[in-house]
Amino acid sequence: MPPTSPTAPLRDVLAWVRWLPLVVVPVLLLVSDYPGRYQVPWTYWLAALAAAVVFLFGGRWPLPVSVSLSALAVPMFAAHSWGLSGLVPYLGAVGLAEVAMRTHRPASIAVATGCWAAAVLLGIGSETYTTFWRAATAVQALAYVGLPLLVGLYLRAQRDLAVTYRAQAAEAESRRAEATVRARAAEREALARELHDLVAHHMASIVLRISVARHVVDEADPRVRAVLDDVYGTASGALADIRRLLVALRDPALGEVALVEPDAVPVEIAAAVERARAAGFAVAAEVDPDPGPLDTIGRLTLLRVVQESLTNVMKHADPAGEVDVVVTRRGAGVAVRVASSWRADDPPNPDGHGVVGMQERVALVGGTLEVGALDVGATGSTWRVEAWIPGAAPGGGAAR
Repeated sequence: MPPTSPTAPLRDVLAWVRWLPLVVVPVLLLVSDYPGRYQVPWTYWLAALAAAVVFLFGGRWPLPVSVSLSALAVPMFAAHSWGLSGLVPYLGAVGLAEVAMRTHRPASIAVATGCWAAAVLLGIGSETYTTFWRAATAVQALAYVGLPLLVGLYLRAQRDLAVTYRAQAAEAESRRAEATVRARAAEREALARELHDLVAHHMASIVLRISVARHVVDEADPRVRAVLDDVYGTASGALADIRRLLVALRDPALGEVALVEPDAVPVEIAAAVERARAAGFAVAAEVDPDPGPLDTIGRLTLLRVVQESLTNVMKHADPAGEVDVVVTRRGAGVAVRVASSWRADDPPNPDGHGVVGMQERVALVGGTLEVGALDVGATGSTWRVEAWIPGAAPGGGAAR
């Protein structure tokens, strides 16, 4: 909506006001008839109805309408109206006010003012020649012309002031948004430095040492070899994730250069499921191969929710129970559900760091997360993690 346009309710009110003379003018003329003493002339009817019709177009052509209303007011003033019908010529005053309100061109305002002033002077002069130049007549003419002019100028000033305030508010909001972006960029850069200096070097060292250990114990027990291979794969994957995260943190404008590629999401979830199965848990997984319209952070959030949920399962869940993992598209996003049986002697902590981390991640992308126990009993309970992660809207941001 442009800054100068009125709001929808105000537009509705103005539309009704614009059509109001078509109803009010005939009523005023009808009630002004006084049987046996006065009847509104048909010429007055024609001029009055013409003024009501012309008034409809004041919003589009204010100056021509104002001049026309002033011209139509002259014969109505000259007709020496009776009663309420005498109000009809003063639609010209409304036309003058509208010109003063809608235009910033002094010439247009001067033309409208001059036409209406001429109509008023001719109308007053036609009443009684002897009082035409009296002071009372001059004051009356000034009031008829000056008041609508002042009202129009005042309304224009108020509208211009409102436009200025809206522009200033928009500019202030833009500055705040830019400051927020700069602050977040600085925070991302600082976090990237910390990750690089404190975490990435250590992870690289761990990967290197495990690689050396795999070659040193080449003839060792196959079980040891399997454990080292698993640790090496996990550490290498973590190091790759850290490096991709560093790239994204240092350049948040990379757009489609993803931390997790769309095709890799089902693969990574399947890998997390297999790790849980390797730990002795019976995991039933239903994963949609299409992760939906998730952006970079959305895909990473989806993956981390599943990974963290399965990590908690391996730490606290009952190995004899079943674990359900469901990842499906729902609405404009992706729904995740991980449910498992938990032992009564090892109840879950909904305020643990893992759950808090999931809550922060999901909240960051505008999603929802529900964590809690179901079917609590003496032997344990069913613990479920349910999340909904919104997809990226076409214009950017999260879809609602």
